[in-house]
Amino acid sequence: MQFVSDKLFWIREPQQYTISDQKIEITTLPHTDLWQRTYYNFQNDNAPVLQQETDEKFFSFVVKTEFASKHRFDQCGVVVYLDSENWLKASIEYENEQMQHLGSVVTNGGYSDWATTEIAVGIKSMWYRLSRRNNDFCIENSSDGKNFKQMRICHLHKATDKISFGIYACSPEESSFTATFTNMEIQPCQWKAHDGQQPDNKDNL
Repeated sequence: MQFVSDKLFWIREPQQYTISDQKIEITTLPHTDLWQRTYYNFQNDNAPVLQQETDEKFFSFVVKTEFASKHRFDQCGVVVYLDSENWLKASIEYENEQMQHLGSVVTNGGYSDWATTEIAVGIKSMWYRLSRRNNDFCIENSSDGKNFKQMRICHLHKATDKISFGIYACSPEESSFTATFTNMEIQPCQWKAHDGQQPDNKDNL
């Protein structure tokens, strides 16, 4: 399985983008976002998402992001978008001139959460590795594409068979920036089976 242009499809095609086998660029429009209900009480489902489908239950997707974000909540990263109420994303969100948030959102049944950590505002590049094991997912990040650190393990209730996964970029407020995605690679699952307590479900081995 490869992440290549002839297999990709848009969920909300942006006005400005370029796609090749080596690089994808997306220029965001203002007031684009992915979020469902929790805390803010609004439902935003208009961010451009570029994905491909797979029924492979065990794999890892790696991508490098570079971004010229400059306004609050500008973001770009990896995504698994099943439908408007069931998805996950991981990204760096610009906050202000002092800091950004490296984080992830998981949305099940129309309710989002947001797990973050503060990072330096000068960081303008990040690698992500998204791994699938059946309905479960592991999100990792790396500054060099070699040493990955776990951000989150999560579950998508509706990721039972075929899923769609890929990249996204958006600007929830009055902003626009260009996100660049390179080094896109699909690998055998790098998230190994747990080697401690034996699982009740042997399908996860």
